[in-house]
Amino acid sequence: MSEKTDKAGGNGKLKIGMYWAASCGGCDISLLEIGPHILELIEVADVVLWPCAADFKYQDVVNYPDQFIDVCFFNGGVRNSEQEEIARLLRRKSKTLIAYGACATDGGIPALANTKTVEGIFAASYHDCPSLDNPAHVEPQPITQSEYGELEIPRFYPQVLRLSDVVEVDYQIPGCPPQAERVWEAILALVGGQLPARNSAVKVACFDKSVCDECPREKRKVKIKEFKRPHEAMAEAEWCLLEQGFICMGPATRSGCGALCVKANLPCRGCYGPSGEAQDQGAAMIGALGSILDASTEERAREMIDHIVDPVGTFYRFTMASSDLKGRR
Repeated sequence: MSEKTDKAGGNGKLKIGMYWAASCGGCDISLLEIGPHILELIEVADVVLWPCAADFKYQDVVNYPDQFIDVCFFNGGVRNSEQEEIARLLRRKSKTLIAYGACATDGGIPALANTKTVEGIFAASYHDCPSLDNPAHVEPQPITQSEYGELEIPRFYPQVLRLSDVVEVDYQIPGCPPQAERVWEAILALVGGQLPARNSAVKVACFDKSVCDECPREKRKVKIKEFKRPHEAMAEAEWCLLEQGFICMGPATRSGCGALCVKANLPCRGCYGPSGEAQDQGAAMIGALGSILDASTEERAREMIDHIVDPVGTFYRFTMASSDLKGRR
């Protein structure tokens, strides 16, 4: 690795950054999960932005020359004006900008709120919650006058956007969070100049096949007779969870995680996004279900589907922002 990074300029080390937008923060932690490889990374790279780990200021980034950062990992979607502003700043300051994790690539869990209006979200957050005491019905305002002067907070956007909806992205690393082994492979490829040509649609640190392709469970080629939730029944070990009636997103989900959930006897939730040529993960999953339902009539099929709790949250748990739905129209 050292011979490759001697050409990076400066002290011969890569300059890397990590930023956290609309997400849970798990992606920041996942970068640490490369374990002892962290020591190898430190040998060839300097961290020039990582708010989760060190006290970097926005002004520090503003003062960097354009394209000063060799590679920036941007995790989280764009939910407000501050996040958009920083996304545009980091695009200007970075030679390579990577959408890191499900929220940055496809909207992730936060984008499920796209099915609601801003008014509905504020009502649930500041008025209707039984644990709140807000008799004045106060809501956050972008600009507020106070005795200390004008106070400004970020503007809340109507929808969660993907990073690629805001700026040009060079690569995407899916997952919630991306798995450490895949992340390290991507870092090695980046340092060695072995990544594919830059393209915002290119997902790295994953595979084009589906989770089903790397799932070790037996497929008995039986049809689904009923749908069950994980807390309602104990899944039979070694047998395909979907055939047992548990909604497993494996057929419509890109592989790369190592089928960790199904190996733990839990259905795949779909965090790596759509597999293969599929553009809409939910539509792909619904198509897969249609071929294996034990229903001879449309009425029976509808009855079975009606037993699926929260279809949107099930089929678009991580990909609402990149789906054909996008959210509330």
